[in-house]
Amino acid sequence: MSGVTLRRGEPNEHVAEIVLDRPEALNALSTAMARELAAVCARVAGDPGIRAVVLSAEGERAFCVGADLKERNAMSDEEIMAQRPVLRAAFGGVLNLPQPVIAAVHGYALGGGCELALSCDLIVADGSAVFGLPEVTVGLVPGGGGTQLATRRLGAGRAADLVLTGRRLGIEEAEAYGLVDRKVPAGSARAEALTIAATIAGNSPVAVRAAKRAMRLGAGTGSLDAALDIEENAWRTAVLSPDRREGIAAFNEKRTPDWPG
Repeated sequence: MSGVTLRRGEPNEHVAEIVLDRPEALNALSTAMARELAAVCARVAGDPGIRAVVLSAEGERAFCVGADLKERNAMSDEEIMAQRPVLRAAFGGVLNLPQPVIAAVHGYALGGGCELALSCDLIVADGSAVFGLPEVTVGLVPGGGGTQLATRRLGAGRAADLVLTGRRLGIEEAEAYGLVDRKVPAGSARAEALTIAATIAGNSPVAVRAAKRAMRLGAGTGSLDAALDIEENAWRTAVLSPDRREGIAAFNEKRTPDWPG
């Protein structure tokens, strides 16, 4: 069993749920699981019927505890280096999804698990959630985007606090840091994430994808003027689309839009 499941249609046909499904290992990312995650993300990215994605996990104890260090302990240096592109493809698969992605986090989200959450657009977490980037405590550097994504989300100082100490954040501190976007009662992170995904899926898919692309590209641009040019391109993509015509017509006719996409 590779450890990744794809679900469709809850709460509506335009929402997909990617499930980390290796609870017996606290959803640790093995090579096989990473390969399957990349493949599932590629399928989702290429499906125009999917407008929003939830990344969730099976089991009560963990979202994901990161790379499978038991597997890695038996690897040679050459095998670890050969595994590297497989892991990068898995993290990149989540990060580069064109649809908005909501992480539904419960329990441990450590190392690569924290990085998977950081790769999403929104993070919903319940009271059991524990976040951390402990790689330096085992002689590693975060390699799933952690050094860069944490800096962009949290700022340089707070990112350094997490990355260089390897310490863990409980839900209250994670929320105060800005690591968590929505804190929810225990056991309800998945339901809340699916509700958010359904709301997003009800909006124009052309506009939503263009807006996400503008935010992602603009965040990496040093100049505000250049970032505003990126926004201009996103606006033009939406305003010249059939979705814009349908959205304005539906508003004036007081009905739900039937998005052409």
